[in-house]
Amino acid sequence: MADIAIKPVESEGSKFVRRLLKRKTVAFGLVILAIFILLALFAPLVAPYSPSKLSIVNRLKPPSGTFFFGTDEFGRDVFSRTIYAGRLSLLVGAAVVALSAAIGVTLGLLAGFFQKLDTPIARLIDAMMAFPDILLAIALVAALGPSLTTVIIALSIVYSPRLARIVRASTLVIRELPYVEAARALGISTFHIMTRHVLRNLLSPILVQATFLFASAMLAEAGLSFLGLGVDPQVPTWGTMIAAGRQYIGQADWMTLFPGVAIVLSVLSLQMVGDGLRDMLDPRLRKDL
Repeated sequence: MADIAIKPVESEGSKFVRRLLKRKTVAFGLVILAIFILLALFAPLVAPYSPSKLSIVNRLKPPSGTFFFGTDEFGRDVFSRTIYAGRLSLLVGAAVVALSAAIGVTLGLLAGFFQKLDTPIARLIDAMMAFPDILLAIALVAALGPSLTTVIIALSIVYSPRLARIVRASTLVIRELPYVEAARALGISTFHIMTRHVLRNLLSPILVQATFLFASAMLAEAGLSFLGLGVDPQVPTWGTMIAAGRQYIGQADWMTLFPGVAIVLSVLSLQMVGDGLRDMLDPRLRKDL
């Protein structure tokens, strides 16, 4: 009897990844994002110099084989500082997304599932979103004092209403669906319904919004550092590097060029990935693909 070739069954996860990577913009964004993450993880191995090493002799040297991105006003290697600054930006972005998700998802679920809590939480969300993000972040950092922890807390408070609003709107719809009503009739606990039946169906919009919040948090951190309200000025960040390079725009353009390009590429890559995830996970948009 001839052998029958059995074709392996492709899992849903692998199908999703394969379809996602078919989009050139998403693939490009993932490659750029992966490069930044690898550079951040292996910064001590990749960076040729210490980011804080001073060398007045090499002050304001242009890009060359010795200093790939040139040097700043204190002779510090811009390439090394750009890599180490990426570590902090990614750390802030990841921490803000995690904390914003914890706050926003909790508030959104409570507001959407319990009618008595809906009005006060919804009014709180509207009040916070009435303020421009950067102004609210500046006010919070100024009140709490500039530091890495303060920046993360302030940005998490600023961006959590975005997630809360999305989760609340979706929860209002999901709680009225038949399978939720059936779970209630069977006597399943409210906490179990909220976590197993409601929250599981919200993972797609939360994941998509998280990528956009990641990019927004990195931009906001750079803006706060540019204004002198971020972390310690001695710690390299893309915002502080651009702020320091303003005085040497005509003399040493590379001081602002390379940190600026790093911000643009990192944020652009996250936006590309977020757009791809939204198109793939939204049923209304997926039909048009």
